[in-house]
Amino acid sequence: MGLFDHFDLDRWIDHPPALPGGIYGLFRRVFTRRSSEPALEAPDGRVWTYAELESAVEQCRIRLEARGVGPGERVLAYVEKSPAAVLLYLACLSQGAVYVGVNPAYTGAELLELVRDCAPGLVVCDPSRKAHVSKSIRGGGAAVEIAALPAEDVTDPSARPPARSGHHLPMGDDPAVILYTSGTTGRPRGVVLTHRAIAANGLALCRVWDFRPDDVLVHALPLFHTHGLLVALNCALLAGGSIIFMPAFDPGKALGFFHRATVFMGVPTYYTRLLKHPNLRRSTVRGMRLLTSGSAPLLPQVWIEFEERCGHRIVERYGMTEVGIITSNPFRGERVPGSVGYALEGVRIKAVDPTGAEVAPGVTGELCVRSAGAFTGYWGNRQEPAQDVNPQGWVATGDLAVLGDDRRVTLMGRSKDLIITGGLNVHPMQVEVALNALPGVAESAVFGVPHPDYGEGVVAAVVWDGQGEPSAAGIRRRLSSRLAGYRIPKRILITEGLPRNAMGKVQKTVLRSRHAGMFLE
Repeated sequence: MGLFDHFDLDRWIDHPPALPGGIYGLFRRVFTRRSSEPALEAPDGRVWTYAELESAVEQCRIRLEARGVGPGERVLAYVEKSPAAVLLYLACLSQGAVYVGVNPAYTGAELLELVRDCAPGLVVCDPSRKAHVSKSIRGGGAAVEIAALPAEDVTDPSARPPARSGHHLPMGDDPAVILYTSGTTGRPRGVVLTHRAIAANGLALCRVWDFRPDDVLVHALPLFHTHGLLVALNCALLAGGSIIFMPAFDPGKALGFFHRATVFMGVPTYYTRLLKHPNLRRSTVRGMRLLTSGSAPLLPQVWIEFEERCGHRIVERYGMTEVGIITSNPFRGERVPGSVGYALEGVRIKAVDPTGAEVAPGVTGELCVRSAGAFTGYWGNRQEPAQDVNPQGWVATGDLAVLGDDRRVTLMGRSKDLIITGGLNVHPMQVEVALNALPGVAESAVFGVPHPDYGEGVVAAVVWDGQGEPSAAGIRRRLSSRLAGYRIPKRILITEGLPRNAMGKVQKTVLRSRHAGMFLE
């Protein structure tokens, strides 16, 4: 019997529990029960037990408290993936502070935009980047305390556990995490998730995937978004399993861990790269019981090829930052390529037409969700109609879907222009603003087309009116100081004009159709 089997997650939708101590209160119960068992294997081979992990988290929490970080204070983490970053996340949860995860690939300008938005009490960065971060933030006029991520004294598992003070314990409805997403607008928005929301989603996934204390997870995902932080990490900790911690995904190194692991979570790009590796064989994955894919659609041919080559049927699931993971193919039962399965416990779904009326099974409609794992809104109460919560608690996802007679969900595409490349969100407007600011660029249109490795590739059509011959390589090079690498278009098309409709609006559907096979030839 699992430690949290008594929770009725469906009831949480309408009757949320108080959840004293928040999700970290649940973690502590696991840490106590599994105290002598391995929790985390660091990249240098050092293995931490759950007791050692809890001790180090408490040391980090005390350091946050000493810096004046109190309940509800935002702590922005601009850090590379590391065990110390895990400790910072858990320490924030324990302290009642709000953890704000940020992609470490963001430029100084992109970081400054988020700092101005969430007004953190503390920005934590890697020691090697402190001078750069200080220059970017303070040079931009933001008065924020900046600290280097503690290393030796906080990540030493042999340190003596400090006495726990009587600090404020968070409750279930307190904010726990803010994660930024471009969603359907160009401006980043901070999605506010409570302790109860992330606990509900993690527990639902542990159940649907039958997560166990003897599971060993190969953690290759980044920690700055939902998939790596709130899905992979939280599930492993809630189940009391152990984590083989990779600083970044490398197909050869990941395969080297598979012989002593049972679970792997990835994005479609990971699986296409695994399929290209000569060491991927049935014998390599013999001990694996669960391989999941999410953050972007998995091509059916990748699913089929992986099963033929390895004998494993990848479990595809679907979710979004605002409501957590919504559906999953079953662990036990039929997994259908191209389908994202059924609603999780604690989640209700429906497909609606443009008037908001629910459509019949087999009819395409916009997928709407009510979830115990739903967000409470965007930071600063910024309104976003396409993903706002209506008075009944339903969230419009912006995704088109068909629900079968058995309520199995098949996605039919996105109703908005959001591009998902390698599991990361890119909104065209953000890239277009950067492109249009370059000398010589009259206007641009950014769109996504199918890509065999990344799921979607970012493409830009650029109208040039500058001096001399335009250079796609030169444009990409100039964008490198303005945008994170994954946002920079993989192809730049120089054109005399953009297709428009009678109202003068650029027709991106025409561009997507015209160049759909660009990366597949």
